[in-house]
Amino acid sequence: MDKIEAKKRIDYLKETLWENSRKYYVDNAPTMSDYDYDQMMHELEALESEWPEFLTPDSPTQKVGSDIDKPFADNAESGIKKEFAQYKHKYPMLSLGNTYSIGEVEEFAERAVKTLDSGFTYSCELKFDGTAICLTYKKGKLFRALTRGDGVVGDDVTENARHISNIPQYLKGDNIPDEFEIRGEILMPFSAFDRLNKEREEMEEAPFANPRNAASGSLKLLDSKEVAHRGLWCTLYHIPADSVMFATHSQALDAAASWGLPVSDKRKICHNIEEIEDYINYWDTQRKNLPYPTDGIVIKINELAFQRTLGYTAKSPRWAVAYKFKAESALTKLLSIDYQVGRTGAVTPVANLDPVLLSGTVVKRATLNNSDQMQILDIHENDYVYVEKGGEIIPKITGVEISKREPGAKMPQFPTVCPDCGAQLAKTEGEAKWFCPNTDGCPTQIKGKMIHFLARKAMNIIAGEATVNQLFDLNLAQTPADFYDLKKSQLLTLEGWLDKSSQRFLDSLKESRSVPFERVLFALGIRFVGEQTAKSVAQHFGNIDAIAAASKEELLAIGDVGEVIANSIYDWFRDERHIIEVQRLKAAGLQFTCEAPSEPTSNALEGMTIVISGNFSISRDAMKELITRNGGKNSGSVSGKTTFLLAGEKPGPEKIKKCESLGVRIVSEQEFMAMIPAAEASASPQESEPMSIKNQQEAIGSLFSFDDNQPETVKENTLFDDEPTLF
Repeated sequence: MDKIEAKKRIDYLKETLWENSRKYYVDNAPTMSDYDYDQMMHELEALESEWPEFLTPDSPTQKVGSDIDKPFADNAESGIKKEFAQYKHKYPMLSLGNTYSIGEVEEFAERAVKTLDSGFTYSCELKFDGTAICLTYKKGKLFRALTRGDGVVGDDVTENARHISNIPQYLKGDNIPDEFEIRGEILMPFSAFDRLNKEREEMEEAPFANPRNAASGSLKLLDSKEVAHRGLWCTLYHIPADSVMFATHSQALDAAASWGLPVSDKRKICHNIEEIEDYINYWDTQRKNLPYPTDGIVIKINELAFQRTLGYTAKSPRWAVAYKFKAESALTKLLSIDYQVGRTGAVTPVANLDPVLLSGTVVKRATLNNSDQMQILDIHENDYVYVEKGGEIIPKITGVEISKREPGAKMPQFPTVCPDCGAQLAKTEGEAKWFCPNTDGCPTQIKGKMIHFLARKAMNIIAGEATVNQLFDLNLAQTPADFYDLKKSQLLTLEGWLDKSSQRFLDSLKESRSVPFERVLFALGIRFVGEQTAKSVAQHFGNIDAIAAASKEELLAIGDVGEVIANSIYDWFRDERHIIEVQRLKAAGLQFTCEAPSEPTSNALEGMTIVISGNFSISRDAMKELITRNGGKNSGSVSGKTTFLLAGEKPGPEKIKKCESLGVRIVSEQEFMAMIPAAEASASPQESEPMSIKNQQEAIGSLFSFDDNQPETVKENTLFDDEPTLF
């Protein structure tokens, strides 16, 4: 692999990992298995090690995945939007390296023995598959509950935590510290998960993919009473050493349990690698009998003094490692293959299987991804296939048992025409999937776009796939604009519609008229235009008419828009059917103009185009807001029009080089703050400060120090791996 190929692969891995990190932490709807995600992360780490000039601070190998949905958290049930208060963690919530190899666990133990010689033990614990939580108790009373957030700042979910039945509001017992933190996981037991998904299906809402997603989504609901209904469960596994005085990790947890806190009783103290492997092998089987999801084992050096001795690498503690269970696999018969058409026209093969039990659920269908994957698997009709639930989420076929193949079995033929509308399928060079090009005439694509329009992150209209199918089949709704023409009298004549459900649907249509323009643009379903791109385009042009009239060159002037997206937007607005649809939606009262941006509080940066790069004492979003508030303009890339590059710690080397080649000035954060009014600079959100690797290690090491002079807050912004959560 040469330098150009390495750069291209690194950029692809970064983009893919960040996209799936967002889907995992924010959307709670992952599309990639944990194993595939981890393998891509390891590949990126290896490439960045080989090509260090391409290692940047914004790489997913250097930053903790964030569950903060900035700036708002959505309540899917009520449609209300409300911002969660955010607070800095007293101690950073770090991450932990992981492995799927027993051999690497043995290497971990060997390094510990070599460094520590003797006199230490291991604390082996289940790795729970939920969402991280940090609880603070003051004088024995629950004071605050924070999500992991970005590792430095978390969302305040205290009121929701009070409605989780096994989180105590008051502690009991002796020697309870005046104030301490304890960290763990919020889980959704399988029984609660099954009940919740059944309720969602009855309400025509999309079911959660797995208990982890359901737990994460439920913890961020705005209705605390609904949180209580979800049946969440908490298990706790770590007290930062500065919070309490104990010699070992296990003593700290035993004390927490005696105070009434829900600490796991599945822990075990091990003395050597043989005992560790016995523990792993036992739970690899027995975890299937647990009432909640787990995905591995965490092994920690038990003695806190030895934890300080081992210290940290640039991103992980040397005193702990997570072993992740391999995905459960089963052999079953392939009954048939369906070819499904998606909203964008992509045709995906889906295998129908003889039902088989995997990870606590019965699997009847599994994806085959695309025609290339079918050929790689060499799959034949009526084959016996191996099925896995990658990361306990997505059923997929991983292999074929050739010895059980029937004589004369034929290979399935991937269709050449759309299975829905009969249009000739097309395949773009470089893409693995075949597409139906009949975007506005293929019934499945039309219904898919209508479902997308209704979605929570689009128009947030209370209806689902069943409603769309019913209205489409009865010719009552063929495009999103048709929804707004429906009358209650029409709905009441339809099967399954009662007065309450009809009114609920119509009320949500009425409320959708106030949805801001950027979400309306996203709801239109223009190919390649996601939430962020829609927001950037809407804010750049201000209204739908300006977008419709824009040239490709004008579209390309937007930082988030490349050639593929520009072509897609341009072509979409050149279709008369789309213009008519927009006109009808306008007439229905939807928002097609951005709200006027707030007036700058100063003109200190007026006429300046500023590019930011690196880490700052406030978040990058807050820094961009500060630029806008003072009359400046943010840009994503350095060009001849750039006034200066605002460089924090570890700015991108490529941007620095481009500044040097173009003669663009580079400004530090301190210099920048001096450019704007002092009141503006001091009013910026107080978040984490950037730190060097040396300072990072010192700060993290102090988490397990018994020094009474340790400052209350670790201010530095630590940069760690996304998976899995340690604290």
